[in-house]
Amino acid sequence: MSSLTLSKGSNLSLTKADPGLRKAMIGLGWDPRTTAGEQFDLDASALLVRADGKVRSNDDFIFYNQLTSPDGAIVHQGDNRTGEGEGDDEQILIDLDSVASDIEKIVIVVSIDQAEARRQNFGQVRDAFCRVVNQETDNEVVRYDLTEDAAAETCMIFAEIYRNNGEWKFRAVGQGYASGLHGVATDFGIVLD
Repeated sequence: MSSLTLSKGSNLSLTKADPGLRKAMIGLGWDPRTTAGEQFDLDASALLVRADGKVRSNDDFIFYNQLTSPDGAIVHQGDNRTGEGEGDDEQILIDLDSVASDIEKIVIVVSIDQAEARRQNFGQVRDAFCRVVNQETDNEVVRYDLTEDAAAETCMIFAEIYRNNGEWKFRAVGQGYASGLHGVATDFGIVLD
């Protein structure tokens, strides 16, 4: 079964598209443009957000230094430091049935490590995508290929997985943040040192 490809701002009911979906793998990929400068290191993360648009605590920020949510429902598969090779560069696993009932959405974010120091931004990244795969059947349910219109941004919200009337849905966001991961994290209530 082929997956659906969404455009920016579109959404899809995961529950309707794949009624058997219980364990989702969020695959994120990108390729750096060829440059003579520093190597690119993009990092995926997930924010677990309540209905008020905020996290419950810093424990709801899942990234390379905090790989698992407290309840084990979300597991980051680790940091890929180069983005080289085909397929997913980083993966986040979500056990949809185990996500705490007070979590309304899971925000999927990708940021460029040391973007300011290395003078890098998403305008220098190509072929970025976010996809949802059913872990149990290996069926790709939905895919979102990002456009390259975030030239000045160093961090992007790629997508959201959210609850709506008892269903899990996917939204293709593609929103850049010039304030970087720090800006995204604080907007959702993460307290940074």
